[in-house]
Amino acid sequence: MSLLRIPLALVLTTGMLAACARREPATSPATATATPVRSAKAARTEAKAVAAAPPAARDLTDVLTEELNLTPEQRTRVREIFTSTLKQAQETQQRLKGNRPAMMAELKTLNAASDRDLQQVLSPEQYQQLKAKQKQVQEQMRARKAQ
Repeated sequence: MSLLRIPLALVLTTGMLAACARREPATSPATATATPVRSAKAARTEAKAVAAAPPAARDLTDVLTEELNLTPEQRTRVREIFTSTLKQAQETQQRLKGNRPAMMAELKTLNAASDRDLQQVLSPEQYQQLKAKQKQVQEQMRARKAQ
């Protein structure tokens, strides 16, 4: 449950993973959206990057690829951002698990950095769609918590 309290995970995972569960399973994440003009080496590199990413980062990237119509370059960069953010958040939780206020402050800082990185990668329209989705997920989580 503590991972759901990470600002990035809180905002993205619930709604995005729900969307992930609803979508049709792809044959392979690396080949599902691959472009035919990519070289075999580029395809292998992409497949290795996908396999190395944590499942949450892969799932969130897949959902954003569909919902925001990401380009292959954007998809790669978004996955890198999510992977880095999730690893840093896990390290922060382990390091500061006895000091909740400090942990939450550091997680908010990580979230802000991740958000800035995403804003650099996404087009203004895609970023606005992402922010709208985040707001919707936050409202749904508040409603569930109120029950």
